Amino acid sequence: MAASIPPAWTTGTAPNSFAALPAGRLGTLGGQLMRLLNRAQQREIAQLLGPLDELDVLEIGHGPGVLLGMLARTARHVVGVDPSREMRALAIRAHANAIAAGRLDVRPGDAGATGLPDSAVDVVVGVNNVAIWPDLDAGVGELHRVLRPGGRLVLSWHGGERSSRLTRGLVLPEDRLQRIEDALRARFPEVRRTQTRRCTVFEARTSPAGPPVPPG
Repeated sequence: MAASIPPAWTTGTAPNSFAALPAGRLGTLGGQLMRLLNRAQQREIAQLLGPLDELDVLEIGHGPGVLLGMLARTARHVVGVDPSREMRALAIRAHANAIAAGRLDVRPGDAGATGLPDSAVDVVVGVNNVAIWPDLDAGVGELHRVLRPGGRLVLSWHGGERSSRLTRGLVLPEDRLQRIEDALRARFPEVRRTQTRRCTVFEARTSPAGPPVPPG
């Protein structure tokens, strides 16, 4: 099965089926473990995003759905996409009420193929998955496509000011971090890299909408 999974751009090897691209019973167990271990990082990103009132949000690689629940509390509508059937099942089970109320959709997809139309959302967020995308540039291009004018992209990875003992081995070297920043700058006019306590965060914005053109 692993042979059919595209390799990550950072390593050249296929993501594992336990926590990177969870599959099968082992993947379900990995997702349940991620629900506990990554919660603090997801809270930091939710705080960084701030209020999402009247905004449509896309989360890519949502895993078991912890951040999806945080987003759905304030956003107008949230779409979650994840290539893992097991992670989608965990997220759907956790947020059945929000899905039934029409505030949340969970769908198959990934950063390179979200399945959304052009200019569909105001915010895109991805936590702990940018380093395992198969094609960084294709992913950045797709997320730029689905964002509206003035839209915001937030991507985070393990690191930050005080990474935990468990995640220190996952911290990306500077050349990989710079590669992410360069890919964003090739598409977005506004890009910055910051750190929370546990996360290295890349934020980018699309160009704002121009003034209406007067009738000729």
